Amino acid sequence: MTNFVASAKKFIRSEDAPTMVEYGLLVALIAIIVAAAAAVLGKNVSTLFTTVAGSV
Repeated sequence: MTNFVASAKKFIRSEDAPTMVEYGLLVALIAIIVAAAAAVLGKNVSTLFTTVAGSV
């Protein structure tokens, strides 16, 4: 257990930990933007595909 605590403290003090958190936040933000864009554009894209399929 002591080894785990020491490893956790070392990870938190290292410079890699904040970088990993920043990447995690960026990925979450991108996922939210993609989900919002899909929700907004989803209906329009569906209508476009239906129109194209009908004309083909």
